[in-house]
Amino acid sequence: MAKLKIKSNRGAAKRFKKTAKGFKHKQSFRSHILTHKSTKRKRQLRGMKQLHAADRQLIARMLPNL
Repeated sequence: MAKLKIKSNRGAAKRFKKTAKGFKHKQSFRSHILTHKSTKRKRQLRGMKQLHAADRQLIARMLPNL
């Protein structure tokens, strides 16, 4: 009998990247309608953020192969 492989959740795989401390993700509210948002707000939304510790186990279950 063949051994079944566990598949990663493809939606989660596109949104989260594994790091030494957990997972990182892009912040929301930065993709469109940027004209009414302040420069300071847009600047603070740049870059990747660390996933909250409470969500780490849930994302780890979706991404078993990372």
